Amino acid sequence: MATPVTRVYIEETRRAAFAVALDWPGWCRRAKTADLAVQTLLDYRDRYAEIVSGEFDPGRVRIVATLEGNATTDFGAPDARGPWDATPLTRAETARQLALVEDCWRYFDRVAAGAPASLRKGPRGGGRDRDAVVDHVREAERAYASRIGTRVASGTPWPELRAVILDTLRAGSTNPKWPTRYAVRRQAWHITDHAWEIQDRSG
Repeated sequence: MATPVTRVYIEETRRAAFAVALDWPGWCRRAKTADLAVQTLLDYRDRYAEIVSGEFDPGRVRIVATLEGNATTDFGAPDARGPWDATPLTRAETARQLALVEDCWRYFDRVAAGAPASLRKGPRGGGRDRDAVVDHVREAERAYASRIGTRVASGTPWPELRAVILDTLRAGSTNPKWPTRYAVRRQAWHITDHAWEIQDRSG
């Protein structure tokens, strides 16, 4: 039986790099260099496995491209699009990738529910507490909705907001700046990144 391969691309600037798993939305890590980003991605393999409700067998990592990053990359969010993003998802790919987004949501909810209200501060005394992180993720998702071609009113309950996002992604993003494949990766990364932040700052 052939060894599974996970396609990974690098998004890189002079200051930072992301290693992004194309086949596993949410499995995405940032570091100062491309090599460190790939190593960090691998270091988080077991943590990502805790998120996935189905089988997670990424096999070996294969770097498929290096993309030029931008100011958003330096700020701390993956922003590059590759040639693969121009290809529409098949129905099976859509179902699989959106199921992984839902896994990320469920994981975030569990982590937030089990975390203390006050989170450990950073080395300079900064950092949001739990409820502020939750609010940030929810409002970011509402903003993301506009990036995929829909709008959700402020104050919309989170389950309803998530349903709108899933329905829109299932139908296909109508915003060329955030094509569906990229929108799924960005959504899953943001949810997962903040779930891990809450975990790491709960001790």
